[in-house]
Amino acid sequence: MANVIVVGAQFGDEGKAKVTDLLAKNADVVVRYQGGCNAGHTVVVDGETYKFHLIPSGILYPGKICMLGPGMVVDPKAFLSELKSLTDRGLDDSRLKLSATAHVTMPYHLIIDAAEEDSRGDNKIGTTKRGIGPTYADKCARSGIRIEDLLDKTVLKTKLDWMVPRKNVILEKLYNLPALDPKAILEEYYEYGQQMKKHVCDTSELIFQSVQNRKNILFEGAQGTLLDLDHGSYPYVTSSSPTAGGACIGAGIGPTIIDRVIGVSKAYMTRVGEGPFPTEQTGEVGEQLRQIGTAWAEVGVTTGRPRRCGWFDLVLGRYSVRINGLDCLAITKLDVLDDFDEIKVCVAYKDSETGKTYKDLPSIGSSFQRMQPIYQSFPGWKKSTSSCRSLKELPANAQHYLDFLAEEMDVTIAIVSVGPKRDQTVVIEDPIHGPKRVLSKVTQ
Repeated sequence: MANVIVVGAQFGDEGKAKVTDLLAKNADVVVRYQGGCNAGHTVVVDGETYKFHLIPSGILYPGKICMLGPGMVVDPKAFLSELKSLTDRGLDDSRLKLSATAHVTMPYHLIIDAAEEDSRGDNKIGTTKRGIGPTYADKCARSGIRIEDLLDKTVLKTKLDWMVPRKNVILEKLYNLPALDPKAILEEYYEYGQQMKKHVCDTSELIFQSVQNRKNILFEGAQGTLLDLDHGSYPYVTSSSPTAGGACIGAGIGPTIIDRVIGVSKAYMTRVGEGPFPTEQTGEVGEQLRQIGTAWAEVGVTTGRPRRCGWFDLVLGRYSVRINGLDCLAITKLDVLDDFDEIKVCVAYKDSETGKTYKDLPSIGSSFQRMQPIYQSFPGWKKSTSSCRSLKELPANAQHYLDFLAEEMDVTIAIVSVGPKRDQTVVIEDPIHGPKRVLSKVTQ
């Protein structure tokens, strides 16, 4: 295989879990490098559905080492619950490793996250209320609690005795909520630490050893490029870096060990929560996209919220290719478009204020909300693709649609998913050993 990063190339929920599952088959090590239980990944194996929030889906393969990296934030209660749901189904948890330096989502993070979001009223940012933002905020303020702290009761008590009174001021004075008891939190979270202890280690060292031993490593992120804290549609973003560059920091490795970066996009687009979405379809088309899914309706795995749906956006696609340095793309849920008479693609934006046209994203800031899509229409193929297993088996119009996306984004499409099952996949090009993407020459 190689050392490969898999990233979401849209607003998250692109179907990364299935692509990660496909690639993990030939990996020795799978590393999740950012985010927390705000993520939601669904994998269908042998008719069984597995839902992941924290644990890498590679755990479904025997013998794979799966790691939660230092760039993650971990809710111990959610971690242990998810782990139990897997071990109850017979999975071996001895291969699961948890970074000692990953930060811990504490009860006050959950409460403050929900209270802050509710207080925003019409200006909500769409948080999952899983405490992710406040956990990362404490990490940046250098006052966070890390996994290793849960293993030492004296250290944990010292930190809680300092932190909880300060959080209680916010809870009581700002949100009129009851104060928390640091002693109760100490006992509960120290016990969590004891239950998690066997998984805790220096994951960065293990990754380095795997590199030295020429193991194949798969780095997986949560959320998507347009939710990146630095490069996404701020402030409607997550609190970490889902983009390819985030893998190096979040896993604790240097960029020179990365061989390939694979992006994942749906054949259309979706977004959960608030924020600008230029190609969103709020009428019949949007509802049709949401409901047609072959295995499940378009709802968030973590929140259960209906996903906002719209046509494919090439402006954002080109941006994602650039920001991540994508070598190739995996296109998921092509089968959802099987019944459409007409399929539209956003090829450019028009600024509603200035009238100027853009093929490339002019800004991801406030002007992004003024962008109106310019569409190009394609005839649908009106034929099921769910049984296709090769490119030539796809309907001609479906092939034309994919060719157009690839050409416009200047990136190859290596994988096409036509259903939720492992075997409902068309592999066009080896995504691992295929040719490296070569940047177009700049004309002087």
